[in-house]
Amino acid sequence: MNHPAFFDHAPVITVHDALAAFLGACDDGMITYRYIDAVRLAGHSCPTVAGAYLMTRRALALLYPDQTPERGAVQVRFASALDEGVTGVIGSVVGLITGAAGPGGFKGIGRDFTRQNLMHFASETEGEAHFERLDNGAAVVLSMQMNRVQADARTGALLRKILAGLADAQERTEFATLWQDRVRRILIDHADDRELIAETRP
Repeated sequence: MNHPAFFDHAPVITVHDALAAFLGACDDGMITYRYIDAVRLAGHSCPTVAGAYLMTRRALALLYPDQTPERGAVQVRFASALDEGVTGVIGSVVGLITGAAGPGGFKGIGRDFTRQNLMHFASETEGEAHFERLDNGAAVVLSMQMNRVQADARTGALLRKILAGLADAQERTEFATLWQDRVRRILIDHADDRELIAETRP
């Protein structure tokens, strides 16, 4: 897959997945996710996908300080409904990394490895997403403040021209370049920005 070089410089997220180890997907159960994995899942790269990736990274870092996060052991509740705005896209990225799933998720083997019903929508929470460890109840509430990283002033006009069918090839390329530059700034320049991914303790 030919992709912008900055994808490879975005922070990585390493988790332990006991199910992966149990079924032999990897001997030690260690899985490292990269931004390109989220892009492949979503089918595109945008501020929402980048924000969801960073929000999940921060949630796991807060829930598992000085530990490797356990995939499949975190429940996630979103304030918005699944079909509201970009919540579904965010949920997909969060689910990829945490293993949390809705009614269609993996039902487990015996009493172990259940991923079903670990993700909920239209929940009562003060922030955008509530992450909670299943083993000890530790929780964190986070919200994405994507207006923290503004788009280039030319982006809007170019987008309107493209949607109207009036843009030429050069303008389409310029739009894509400006679009991904904003994503780059989010992922690289603001990877640890606590105002971009804002925390509210539950």
